Amino acid sequence: MTKLDSKIPEGKLKDKWSNFKAHQNLVNPANKRKIDVIVVGTGLAGGAAAASLAEMGFKVKSFCYQDSPRRAHSIAAQGGINAAKNYPNDGDTVYRLFYDTIKGGDYRAREANVYRLAEVSNAIIDQAVAQGVPFARDYAGYLDNRSFGGALVSRTFYARGQTGQQLLLGAYSALSRQIGLGNVEMHPRTELMDIVKIDGKARGIVTRNLVTGEIESHFGHAVVLATGGYGNVFFLSTNAMGSNGSAAWKAYKKGAFFANPSFVQIHPTAIPQHGDFQSKLTLMSESLRNDGRIWVPKKKEDAEAIRLGKKTAADIPDEDRDFYLERRYPAFGNLVPRDVAARAAKERTDAGYGIENNATKEGVFLDFKYAIQRLGKDVIEARYGNLFQMYEKITDDNPYEVPMKIFPAIHYTMGGIWVDYELQTTVPGLFVIGEANFSDHGANRLGASALMQGLADGYFVLPYTIQNYLAYEFDTPRMNPADVKEFKETEDEVKERINKLMNIKGKQSVDSFHKRLGKVMWNKVGMARNKEGLEEAVKEIREIREEFWKDVYIPGNTDTINPELEKANRVADFLELGELMAYDALNRNESCGGHFRTEYVTEDGEAKRRDDEYMYVAAWEYKGDDKEPELNKEPLKYEEIEVKTRNYKTA
Repeated sequence: MTKLDSKIPEGKLKDKWSNFKAHQNLVNPANKRKIDVIVVGTGLAGGAAAASLAEMGFKVKSFCYQDSPRRAHSIAAQGGINAAKNYPNDGDTVYRLFYDTIKGGDYRAREANVYRLAEVSNAIIDQAVAQGVPFARDYAGYLDNRSFGGALVSRTFYARGQTGQQLLLGAYSALSRQIGLGNVEMHPRTELMDIVKIDGKARGIVTRNLVTGEIESHFGHAVVLATGGYGNVFFLSTNAMGSNGSAAWKAYKKGAFFANPSFVQIHPTAIPQHGDFQSKLTLMSESLRNDGRIWVPKKKEDAEAIRLGKKTAADIPDEDRDFYLERRYPAFGNLVPRDVAARAAKERTDAGYGIENNATKEGVFLDFKYAIQRLGKDVIEARYGNLFQMYEKITDDNPYEVPMKIFPAIHYTMGGIWVDYELQTTVPGLFVIGEANFSDHGANRLGASALMQGLADGYFVLPYTIQNYLAYEFDTPRMNPADVKEFKETEDEVKERINKLMNIKGKQSVDSFHKRLGKVMWNKVGMARNKEGLEEAVKEIREIREEFWKDVYIPGNTDTINPELEKANRVADFLELGELMAYDALNRNESCGGHFRTEYVTEDGEAKRRDDEYMYVAAWEYKGDDKEPELNKEPLKYEEIEVKTRNYKTA
């Protein structure tokens, strides 16, 4: 077992980040021009990091597989971004944001990182406003706030239901300026295929041009991955179709530890699945839970009648409606954290109260009737109009007149590559930011915190911490990859893998394997897990992977646009990552946050942690394709907060 050095600064929690910045290494302006930094991914974390590093004087090479940096999946975020500015004067503080985040993650996050996140959150809002991000404002012109799950204050800044898009446009404008100045070299439609290590350090990447198929190498004094999460391992998720975990998986196989892979988030307010023909699910923003009330019928016969089309929601009187979140969690009501709300919905539908006529009879109502009666349709339309429009276009139901139908879906991954306080992995020179790292969210992310972490890492953390490493790299001369054997060897390995895939010439499509993997993951590594199911999942995933490498069919060729080849590379990685996720869930014999083992449940049906044995970050080390990974543990210590069972029933 490797002893992990988290590099947490000494001193009191509130002083750690200030002390770190006061004593960090710096690179002088003349030397910054000598340093190349590779940033893979152009979402909020990657776009912000590339723009910031270039503004500071470093030479940056930026990569994305999309045709434009603006197409990064950050654009899909709807509800908002958290910050502790306390504009509503409802008692918010940096400490309260920190505490809510630790508690929301069920005490499975690193204390120092989370406090830093809360500490820099306010600067993000100032940065975004300066960029022209059109946050919602109240009647007086001040920035408006709304509530999100897991908090008793309103700290979420928003731009209707397009917050991610507007924030990404802000980061993209900063990035575009640096591209125009020649400080950022942009490589769109380019996918990372592997990471190059020289003398133990990350020194570059090998990529595939998705238009020409050309395999290329790029040198960097440091490599930064900002490539998002791996939720698409489940096939059906709220993620964009192209979202994948391959960059993180390549890092893992090059020596970067993978932390808490089983910690995935299931969002409670997605539109329910309607059939096997679907390739993704659509998220309805958590912000809707501010004014929408979630319910199912109290009587099973009413639920069945609704599923069969014999009754509608309007036929169920208020006294026969079970507002189950308000009933179970009176202090937080419909704004409990996502893992709690998702499990509660599953419990009701498993008990036979689901209202959607799909194969699994799942689905619950999200009803705005009461808010419209209280506030008026105009107010609701001003707050959520574009979300209501999106829902109607997808379902052909008007949510102003009938309740929305929602059900939990895979959304976010709290697990990811292990990083220390400086956001550096166990591979020197390889940094991971945003959702791609094991993050600041523990076992469950609070809503509106993903955008906060991505921009915090990109704008206000990495630009400081990476200099501790780069201060010793300015005298390393730039390398021409064509002259370096490590680049050539890695290129050959990439080409060999591609040729191996293309030469299988089987009979089954890539999607067919991905769907089979997704069903195993959802049924046995999803919202509820148990020892027997996880052991079965490991076995079944191995069987699917073995069959994939014998019978997958990839049409086309390698020297042009070939989406099936792109998918095949990503699914091949998912088939390995899925097994590690099941393996990690099997190892963690407790329930915490989104990791819910049915063997570890309290008397009232909540997650039962085992702090005496599992208060650690599980960091898995790759040992070879045919060998079991090695578990390394980073103990979690809480000095500023009291660790206790989460309670959302009382304040």
